Amino acid sequence: MPPKRKGPLQLVQRDVGEIEKQVANLVKAVPSHGGSTEEAFERCQELQILAEQTLNTLKKLTKADEPAPVGNYDQRKQEEERHLQNILERLKMLSLELSPPGPSRAAGNVSTEDKDENSEDEDDDDDDDDDDDDDDVDEEEDRVNDKRAVKPPSKSDPHIYTVLSNFKGEQEGDLSVQKGEVLRIIKKTVDGWWLAQDPKGNRGVVPKTYLKIGSGIPEDDDDDEDDDEDEDEDEDDDDDDVDDDGDGDDAEDSSEDQDDDKLPNDRDKQSGASHSNWSTVRKALTEIDATDVLSAMGAIPSGFRPSTLNKLLLDEGVTYRGSHHIQPELSQSQLSFKDLFIDPDTGRVRTRQVQTCVCFTLWSCRMIPTPGVGVQVLSRHIRLCAFDGSQVLSNIHTVRATYNPRSSKTWSFSPRMTGILPTLLDGDCFLRCNATSPELGILFELGVTFIRNSTGERGDLSCGWAFLKLTDDTGNPLPSRTYELPVKGGTPFEKDVAVEASVTRASQTGVFQQMLQARRQPKLVVKLKSANGRTRAQLSLLPDTLLHCLSSVHLLVLHRQLLADTLLMDRPTMQNADLICSPILSTFPLLLDQPDLLDALRGAWLDAETKMSRAQKRDLFFLKQEFVKVYMSTVYFLLHSPSLHCYHWADPTSEEQRAKIIYATLNSLKHTQHTTGQTGSLEFFVDPMHSHLAFDVSELTFSLLHVTR
Repeated sequence: MPPKRKGPLQLVQRDVGEIEKQVANLVKAVPSHGGSTEEAFERCQELQILAEQTLNTLKKLTKADEPAPVGNYDQRKQEEERHLQNILERLKMLSLELSPPGPSRAAGNVSTEDKDENSEDEDDDDDDDDDDDDDDVDEEEDRVNDKRAVKPPSKSDPHIYTVLSNFKGEQEGDLSVQKGEVLRIIKKTVDGWWLAQDPKGNRGVVPKTYLKIGSGIPEDDDDDEDDDEDEDEDEDDDDDDVDDDGDGDDAEDSSEDQDDDKLPNDRDKQSGASHSNWSTVRKALTEIDATDVLSAMGAIPSGFRPSTLNKLLLDEGVTYRGSHHIQPELSQSQLSFKDLFIDPDTGRVRTRQVQTCVCFTLWSCRMIPTPGVGVQVLSRHIRLCAFDGSQVLSNIHTVRATYNPRSSKTWSFSPRMTGILPTLLDGDCFLRCNATSPELGILFELGVTFIRNSTGERGDLSCGWAFLKLTDDTGNPLPSRTYELPVKGGTPFEKDVAVEASVTRASQTGVFQQMLQARRQPKLVVKLKSANGRTRAQLSLLPDTLLHCLSSVHLLVLHRQLLADTLLMDRPTMQNADLICSPILSTFPLLLDQPDLLDALRGAWLDAETKMSRAQKRDLFFLKQEFVKVYMSTVYFLLHSPSLHCYHWADPTSEEQRAKIIYATLNSLKHTQHTTGQTGSLEFFVDPMHSHLAFDVSELTFSLLHVTR
C-alpha cells in the first residue's frame, strides 16, 4: 500500500522541526568556536532567512490546499506561526551575541583589498612605464573605479537609513541613536525591530518607524559631488596624459570632458520637476509625532490610527465647525440668502424642509480597546458628522463619553446627573442635511485624546469608526429603532481593517464559539428616534446643514430669529453690506465651539423662562428682548473676561478653571439681579472686582461678507 501523501501544512511542520534542530545545534556549537564566531554568525543569518521564508510560505497556506481534510487546521497553523516567531526571536538574540563589535569584517576586508589593489597598481605603474598607451588608460580607469568603490554609500543604497528622532534603548540589545544619525541596516525583521550599526561600530536593534531610507542628503547633492570628483579625476588624468603621451590624447580627453560636462546638465533637466518637491517630501519624511512613537513601542492596539476628523478640525480652520454652519448661506447669485427667509405675515423665520432630518441617541460603546502603558487618557469621545463615503458634508460634532474604570472597554453617554446635562456629554443629537447622495449617513469616529507620561506630548487617536447609512437599499428612510453598528479599525477610507478585539474572529469554528466571539466584537449602539411636533417645528427653522445636540435647539432658533430680523428686515436694502452693530450676532457662533459657555447661556435662559408667564412665552417680541438681555448679562460678559482662560480641548486644568470662573460669575450676576431686580445691572459691570479685556470693535460688529457661507 503506497504511503499517504503529506499535505502542505505537514511539510511546513517538518521544515520547522528541522530548523529548530539546526538552531539547537548552532547554540551548542557556539561555545566550542573558541572566539571565532564568523562562521556561526553567517550560519545564524542563513537560518534567519530560512525561517522567514518558511513563515511566509506558512502564511500563504489555506485549508483548500490540503489533499485531505485536516482537523483544527486554523489552530495548527497558528501554533506553527507562533513556533516560527519564537525561533526568529531566538535567532535574533543569538545574532546580537555573535555580531562582533566595531565595523563589520566585510567592510574591513573591502578597505584592505582596496589598499592592496592600489599598492599593486602603483607597482604596476612603476614597472610598466614603457608599456602601451592603452594599458595606461586601462590602469587609470581601474584606479578611478577603485576610488568610487570605497566611497561612502549614497542615498540610493537600500541598507543606509537616517534616524528621524532620538531613541534611547530600554532593553538589552537596543541601540540608542540620535536624530540625523546615519545607520547601516544589517538585518530587517518582520516584527519591525531592525538590527543596525552606527558610525562608531555599535550594533543593536532599532524600531523601523524611527528610520527613513537614505543618508539624509538629496540625490542631486550626491550626484553633484560625484560629478565634481569625476571632473577632478578626469583633470588629473588629462595632466598625466599630457606629460606621458603628448598631444595625441588631448583631443580624446577634451571630448570626454565635454561629455562629462553635459551629464550633470541633462540630469538636472530630468530631475527638475521632482527636485522642486524635495523639500515637501523631506518634511513629510522627517515629521514624527507621538502616535508614531507609541506605535513603535507597541502601546497602541492594532487598528488605531491618528484621528481623521480631528485633523480636519485643526487643518481646515472653521470649515467643519458648528460656528461656521449656523451662519447664513448666500444664494448662487450672491445677492440673497439660500437658507434664510422670513414670513411677512407673522415676522417669523420661514420653515424649510430638507432631504434628511433625523434625531438619534448615542447609547453606548462596547469592547473598545484601550491604549497601553505609558499614556494617560484625557478624553474618550465620539466625533460625528454627515458622510457619503467620500467626503464630510456637515460640521463635526463631538460628544464625550463616560466610563467606569472597572470596565474601561465600555463607554456610555448622557449620564444621569442632577441639574442640566452638559452639552459635551449629551448624546441626544439631530442632523439636518440637504445633500442628495444615496449613500448619505452618519459617520461615528471613536477617539481618545492622550498625553505621554514621559514626554508630555499630546495626541488624538481614532479607536475605530462606524457608519450608519440613513436609507435602506430601496432608498426609504431607516425605521426608528436601535442599531448595533460594528466598529471597524483604520480610517473611513481604509477597508477591512480590524481592531484588536476582532483579530481572532476566523479562528472560531463552532456556532457557540462564534456567538461568544461576536459578543467580544467592538460595537456602537445608536438609537434612531422620532421627534415630537414641537421639536420638528423648531428644527425646520435651522440651517439646511447642521449637526448638534437637541438640548440647544431652542437657543439656536432664537439666534436664527435675531439673524433674520437683522439681515432681512433692518437692512436698508438687500444689497447693503455695511458692518452691522450687533454684539450678539457677532459673538454667539463662538458658543458652538465652547460648550461650557453654551451651557452657561442655557442655564441662565432656563432661569429666565421659569419667571415668564404663558402669555410672555408665546410673545416672540418679548422673548427676543429677554434673550438679548440674558445673553449680554452672562455669556457676553464672560467672553471678554481676562480671568477666563482660552478654551482648550481635553485640558483638565483649563476646564476646571473655566468651570470655577463661570460658576462664580453667574452666581454674582444672580445675586446682583436679585438685589436690584433688574437683568444685566450696570453695577456689576462697573465693579472694580470684575475686570474686562481691552475693547475691540469686532465685539460689536457683524460683518455680513466675512461670515456668510
